[in-house]
Amino acid sequence: MAELPVINSAPTERADAARNRRRVLEAAAELFERDPECVTMEAVAAAAGVGKGTVFRRFGDRTGLVRALISDSEIELQERMIRGAPPLGPGAPARERLIAFGAAYLQFLERHARLMASAEGPSWLLSDVYALYRTHLVLLLEESCGASAPYLADVLMAPLAAPAFLYQRRVRQMSVAELTTAYEDLVARLID
Repeated sequence: MAELPVINSAPTERADAARNRRRVLEAAAELFERDPECVTMEAVAAAAGVGKGTVFRRFGDRTGLVRALISDSEIELQERMIRGAPPLGPGAPARERLIAFGAAYLQFLERHARLMASAEGPSWLLSDVYALYRTHLVLLLEESCGASAPYLADVLMAPLAAPAFLYQRRVRQMSVAELTTAYEDLVARLID
């Protein structure tokens, strides 16, 4: 008997496609860990033992490949931000939520900034992910900053860009705890 389709379910991935995806992501993770700036889509395909067309069709470009590598961590952060416990999730005052978002995102960057910086460049500002985080900040800022909220959201996102984070960690040698305290200070200067 044929199985009925489930409404709103993702299409089932062929076994060989799932295996290739897993191999590509494992190879990419290993190559990016060694030297993210030197990773090419061709090198990932060779390390995974698949054709480069497979990698390009599945991930599009380096940014798509990096996004796939960090997607589980990003989804977890977004779930905590949207549905999680306060202060990161709903239920806390805007100022506390902004500070919690900064702290959580700095921890996320501690794990993924090097990888993100190697692939994103200016495209980060145009990405759906940036738009989600920016919108979250705009909504929180509108409570106290009114019409300036969209601009101030970009101001609060600027130190959370991977290159800025890496500069603070590598050149200025600031710890994540110090960056979190500085971000809290920035929020305090914007919101009473």
